[in-house]
Amino acid sequence: MTYCLGIKVKQGLVAIADTRITSGSETTSAKKISMHKQGDNNIFLMTSGLRSVRDKAVTYFEEILEEQGLHFDKMYKVVNAFGEQLRRVAKEDKASLAESGLDFNLFTIVGGKLEKDKDHMLFLLYPEGNWIEIGEATPFTIIGNSGYGKPILNRALTYDSPLNFAIKTGFLSFDSTRVSANDVGYPVDMVIYHKDTGFMHEARFEESDTGFFAKLWGEKLKESIKDVPDDWINDLVANVEKAGENSRQRRIQEAQQQQ
Repeated sequence: MTYCLGIKVKQGLVAIADTRITSGSETTSAKKISMHKQGDNNIFLMTSGLRSVRDKAVTYFEEILEEQGLHFDKMYKVVNAFGEQLRRVAKEDKASLAESGLDFNLFTIVGGKLEKDKDHMLFLLYPEGNWIEIGEATPFTIIGNSGYGKPILNRALTYDSPLNFAIKTGFLSFDSTRVSANDVGYPVDMVIYHKDTGFMHEARFEESDTGFFAKLWGEKLKESIKDVPDDWINDLVANVEKAGENSRQRRIQEAQQQQ
């Protein structure tokens, strides 16, 4: 399984991808995010699905960028171009994959800003090559193992969240997934796009780099749970204990009557 998260906030974009690949009993690492830069044009691309489909589609896409990169002036054109290459791979490999019992499967997150875009943009592409734009109402999208990491994003993240806050929340979303799913893990790759400067950069983190942050989060979470009022729980526990004591007394009485 995979964990790839794309976030769009007012100040920029955040992309986070794990690197764990599980095949049977074997676990390896492979990069799931790629960054493409041409002058002031910056885009990143993350995928979740069949590795063979991913590698072929990305190879075709990079060839298109080399040949036509300067002609792409808006993000949706880049997204359409990748969708075309994905459909090309489907025509070539979908039938043979189906014969082998495999579904043609590749979800993709693409983000960035090109010269004629009014703002930075984030897109989710489906295996069929069609796409949706990620907007302000729900400023993030996850592909792969999405169940464990969504709650913190739904509760805490908004389009107006500062970029630093988006990075922290995104990492904690990854960490929540990592501790709950053994098919998601370190190293974790991160790409950040800064709207003010137009600068996009990439970094990789090992558990030794960020483990302290995850530990601190766990401690803070425990303390927050302790701070939640528990009067209603005290009443509940008292009622349960009372019911348990009544049940124990009845069993004693029944045992005495049988003697």
